[in-house]
Amino acid sequence: MDLSRHYNKLYEESVPKIREGNYILDNQIDSLSDNRFGITLIIRPNTEIKNNIQQLLQEIRSIDPEQYYYPNSDIHITVISIISCYNGFDLKKISVSEYVDCIQKSLVGINAVEIHFRGITVSPSAIMIQGFVNNSSLDNLRNNLRETFRNSGLEESIDKRYSIATAHSTVLRFRKEIKSKEKLIETLEKYRNFDFGKCTVNTYELVYNDWYQREQFVQLLHEFKSM
Repeated sequence: MDLSRHYNKLYEESVPKIREGNYILDNQIDSLSDNRFGITLIIRPNTEIKNNIQQLLQEIRSIDPEQYYYPNSDIHITVISIISCYNGFDLKKISVSEYVDCIQKSLVGINAVEIHFRGITVSPSAIMIQGFVNNSSLDNLRNNLRETFRNSGLEESIDKRYSIATAHSTVLRFRKEIKSKEKLIETLEKYRNFDFGKCTVNTYELVYNDWYQREQFVQLLHEFKSM
C-alpha cells in the first residue's frame, strides 16, 4: 500500500465532511454496558513520540475539551486484531499459550521495523497519527499471522472487519458535537506534516483489550522481542 496516498485520500475526503457537520460520534465510549473485548497484537511508540502527540491533543483540547483523548498509556499501533472485540468474549475460553506459539512462529525471519510518525490524518470519526514503515517487515508479519492463524484451527477473526495495512495510531475520537469545526481544521492543518519522531520496534505485545485499548481494561498476555 502507498501509505502517503492512502492517508492523503482519507484526509481530503474527511475534512469536508467535518466542516459540513457530517462527522460520526462514538456513543459507546461512555457506556457502562460496553462489554466488547478481544485480543490484539500491538506496538507501543516510545515516550518521546507519545509526549509529542500529547502536544497536539492539548491544543485540540483547549478548543474542544469534550472529545475523547487518548492518554499516553493507551496510544498504540494495531499490528493485527486476532479476535476483534465483541460482546461476551471470555479469555478463559481460549488457550493463550497456543496463540503465543502462533505469533512466535510468525515472527521468525521478520526483520527489524522502524516507524516514522509524521503528520496526521483524519476520518469522519477520529484523528490519527500517520505512521510510515522503513521496509516490508510489518506487511510480512501480518501476512505470516494471517496464514498461521487460519491454519491453526483457533478462534480468530482476522480481517473480518477490514484488512489492516497501515501503521497509524488513533489518538482522538469524536464523542460530542464539535464546538469549533474551523478551529479544529486549522489545528489539523498545522500538524498535517508535523514530525512526531521515529522509533525502532523492539517489542510486540499480545493483549486482552476493550475496544479503545484503555489501560484499566487491558491485560498483557505476552511480550515478544523483535528478532
